[in-house]
Amino acid sequence: MGLIDRLLGRKAEEKAVSFDPVWLDWFGSRQSKAGVPVNWERALDVSTVFACIRVIANGVAQVPLRVMKELPDGKGGTPATEHPLYAVLNRRPNKWMTSFELRETLIFHAALTGNAFFYKNMVRGQVRELIPIDPGCVTITRSNDYSLTYTVSGIGGRSMDFPQSLIWHIRGPSWDTWRGLDAVQQAREAIGLTIATENTQAELHANGAMPSGVYSTDQKIDPEKYKQIQAWIAAQVSGANRHKPFVIDSNFKWTPQSMSGVDAQHLETRKFQTEQLCQSLGVFPQMIGHAGQAMTFASAEQVFLAHVVHTLGPWWERIQQSIDVNLLDGPEDAGYYAKFNANGLLKGAHKDRAEFYSKALGTGGSPAYMTPNEIRALEDLNPIEGGDELPKPTNVGGAPAPDKPKDGAQDPKNDEK
Repeated sequence: MGLIDRLLGRKAEEKAVSFDPVWLDWFGSRQSKAGVPVNWERALDVSTVFACIRVIANGVAQVPLRVMKELPDGKGGTPATEHPLYAVLNRRPNKWMTSFELRETLIFHAALTGNAFFYKNMVRGQVRELIPIDPGCVTITRSNDYSLTYTVSGIGGRSMDFPQSLIWHIRGPSWDTWRGLDAVQQAREAIGLTIATENTQAELHANGAMPSGVYSTDQKIDPEKYKQIQAWIAAQVSGANRHKPFVIDSNFKWTPQSMSGVDAQHLETRKFQTEQLCQSLGVFPQMIGHAGQAMTFASAEQVFLAHVVHTLGPWWERIQQSIDVNLLDGPEDAGYYAKFNANGLLKGAHKDRAEFYSKALGTGGSPAYMTPNEIRALEDLNPIEGGDELPKPTNVGGAPAPDKPKDGAQDPKNDEK
């Protein structure tokens, strides 16, 4: 409804826009130019797609996800173990899944279809259970007031409408802001070409890597004789006779017509398609075991750091903000927020961690910014008595830095001299 209509008090006709993946499949909008229909199920059959999604899912699922309570003045936060959502996100989201499994499923749904849906089982205004919903069973309807309605098709064929307040909807990158872009749909050409290439190479090896050709003769062949020759050739080049010599007589000639696997550059094509799919899904090829060149330990560490920052980081932030907006949206949830703890994933070698912790404790004269107990928590160690205070800065040798003399007072060491 436009501004003039609102000012005049005119009522706008309610219109709805629906999104149903089944509708897209029915009209063939996911047919790739390679002639292969592409959907999320066929995409998962591609090893590169499965490896990329699994790398992202593992990175999101293995990092602790906790509900935090803001400290006074916004100076940090502490785990809010008393909040009902804490156990749902951190331990048991429903009766049959763990937190790891739920987040793993979330990434598989959102990264492939652009949308992940969970039913919020509410008890007294608090989320006590999250029930995953197959994205293919959900139709989204948006009204003119921008409210969303989710129609979910059940196992028994029945459909139910749910308001936006009862569905936790995690969207991937979006164009229209209310539904995520289907990653498989957007990358269907790269996925379709990969599937077609795999099928071609599989057929080549199924025939013993023997190309087809022309079996010719100057003699005239009637239709019945043609069928007999065709059956005889098939018997000679298939099954147990696949790699045996092909014997011909009666002045017949065999002329190969197809390129070999090397000439067709199947390996190079498949390597390039692997890189294309990694680009589409936002994963560095090295993270799925595809290294274009040899890596040193230093370069491997940088690739892993880049994976954490550029691949996992956006997914962590996307999920955190979605939880804050959709699961911690009640008045009693003020001051609570969701947080991934990625410290365990960023652990380096023992030497690197020791140097980092030494500087954090103030070694070298710089001010300390971590307490011993905070460092012990990062190493999964229990706190110690007196470990909650920031230590005083120390010199490189480890001795405490001398106190600054008061104005007008002499350094005791100079007095001794």
